[in-house]
Amino acid sequence: MADFLSMYSIQHWLESCPQGYLAGTAYGHGPDEREPALVLENDLLREQAIGATVQLVVGERCALAASSGLVNAAPDEASKRFLATQTLDEARHVEIFSQRLLDLGVKKGEMEDTIREHANPNLVRFAEVLLEKVDRKDFVAGVVGQNIVLEGMAFSVFEMMQAAMQEVNPKFAHTLSGTIADERRHVGFGENRIGSLIAEHPEKKPEIERMQKEMSYWMLATFADRFRNLSAREEIRKLRSELSGYGSAPAKWQGADLSALEPAEMERLLADTVLKEFKTRLGRIGIEYQTPARP
Repeated sequence: MADFLSMYSIQHWLESCPQGYLAGTAYGHGPDEREPALVLENDLLREQAIGATVQLVVGERCALAASSGLVNAAPDEASKRFLATQTLDEARHVEIFSQRLLDLGVKKGEMEDTIREHANPNLVRFAEVLLEKVDRKDFVAGVVGQNIVLEGMAFSVFEMMQAAMQEVNPKFAHTLSGTIADERRHVGFGENRIGSLIAEHPEKKPEIERMQKEMSYWMLATFADRFRNLSAREEIRKLRSELSGYGSAPAKWQGADLSALEPAEMERLLADTVLKEFKTRLGRIGIEYQTPARP
């Protein structure tokens, strides 16, 4: 375990993250990069961007509360130190996505009202299931919920959004690139560290499997709300096609061109990708994946 955890030391984090892929950035992107003018000028695109960004803030606030809450529940010093770096990563994510809301024109004094107005209730419930485990200082269930389920979902969502934004909004795509690198490290820790603890505490498996099934359901319900209730869908699609860079290259993710998919197809692709990853990663740590109900 000691050799494995050396890969997650504070020194390694300093060299790879703030001195590595984040060097020279401001709020995760190039200092001179800005949101596309059309997004800022068009009420429909701006509102749609605010709604999507609020979900990222809600998810990252949950991750911040979970990682900080798990520090004192960790059974060894090396895990505590890794979780301290993860706590700073999650705080950074909250900050950069909150900054994007400001960049999109949300006033500082209206930030909390905007988040309350747009936060998806299914995502809030998803967070509550995890934070119940963290509040009980349940380290094993907390790390599975945080570093496998929450971070696994975030990893795929960020990757998909980054692919969609690469040509039309390089500022936001670059912001997402750093978070993807962070999430990859977090998922790796969860997968590598928790397997041995599951083997030591097999009695915890049923509870963790129920948690994964419940969190997965609320995640799918969040996706369903997002993709099925998109008002003015055709108008948004038309406006996006007017963004600079649109169509200059296929928005490829998981072998599909995102710009050519209908919302239902995008929902299915995202859900299937995340659930497949859950199944693979949970199998590696000795947890049997539980198929959630489909909303």
